[in-house]
Amino acid sequence: MEDDLRPEEGGVRGKYIERYRSGTNLILLDPDVAQAFPTAADVNAALRLLMQIAQRQQENSSLLESNG
Repeated sequence: MEDDLRPEEGGVRGKYIERYRSGTNLILLDPDVAQAFPTAADVNAALRLLMQIAQRQQENSSLLESNG
C-alpha cells in the first residue's frame, strides 16, 4: 500500500484555541437525547422553546402572587 498523504507543513499547535474558546460551547448529549435532537439547530430550537415556557410560567406565577 502506497502512502499518498501530503507531508505535514509547519503548523502551530493551539493557534486557534482562543478563538475556539470564545465562540464555542461544546456539550455532549446522552445517546437518547442525541437521537431525539440530532443537530445543533434541533437542540437550540428545543432549548429556546423550553426557555419561553419557563419565562411564561414565571410571569404567570408573578401575576398570581400579585392578585392573590
